[in-house]
Amino acid sequence: MYNARVRITLRKSILDPQGKAVEHAIGTLNTGTIHNVRVGKFIEMKVDAPDEAAARSATEEVCKKLLANPVMEDYHIELEKA
Repeated sequence: MYNARVRITLRKSILDPQGKAVEHAIGTLNTGTIHNVRVGKFIEMKVDAPDEAAARSATEEVCKKLLANPVMEDYHIELEKA
């Protein structure tokens, strides 16, 4: 069993209106220290697989087919033995 953590973000070349809205809201707090906000998704799941390669393969398949839009989004997978 593996714990999978998937971070999905819009590709750098894609405009991120939600990130811009959050950046604008942060700006109203007058911190002056936070810039270039990007918003994405974070998903955790358990993967029942015999080894890390199989767990990664299963997680990548789910990302490509369901969780991420490969045209607009990048994803990063972290695996840890549970």
